[in-house]
This record gives sequence, structure tokens and C-alpha cells, in this order.
Amino acid sequence: MSERISREELVKIYNIEITFFDELVDYGLLNIQIENNIHYLMYEDLPNLEKFANWHYDLEINLPGLEVIHNMLKKLDALNRRNRELMNKLSAISDQYEDI
Repeated sequence: MSERISREELVKIYNIEITFFDELVDYGLLNIQIENNIHYLMYEDLPNLEKFANWHYDLEINLPGLEVIHNMLKKLDALNRRNRELMNKLSAISDQYEDI
């Protein structure tokens, strides 16, 4: 089983409101596991929670804004990966023509 942390512990550690955490879940920005009526976040999702908390509390970005920014950054990352793939293919093709 992967490592996880309860919602209550996260609220204390990160000094965030429990409603903020629940809204992140409602917006689909965090995925949780529920066991014995306790909400858990997987450790691998902690960077996202930290990022959302910083954006929300430090930059005063609301939940719809967090959702938009998160989705745009995911799309940008996918475009960057695709661009690298295409550049690698182009480089391989270019190398073939140099050998001729």
C-alpha cells in the first residue's frame, strides 16, 4: 500500500481550511481515498496540494482559477512532451539525409 496522510493531519500541517481541502476534491483537483470515514491523500499528491495551497493563500486565486491554471499547465506539459518527440523524430530524419 502506498503512503498516505489523513485530511485532518494535512489541515494541521499546512494550516489550511478543511473546506478548502474538500473543495479541491470536489473540483477534481485532488484524488482521495476514504477508509472508515477518514479522508486520505496519497503522498504522491502532496506536491499538488502544496501548489494549490500556495496559489490560493499566497496569490489569492479562487478555486475556478486553480482549476483553469492546473488544466492549462497539464496541457502545456503535454505539448512540451509532444514537441520533444517531434524534434527527436526530425533530428533522426535530418541525420539520415546527412548520411546520403
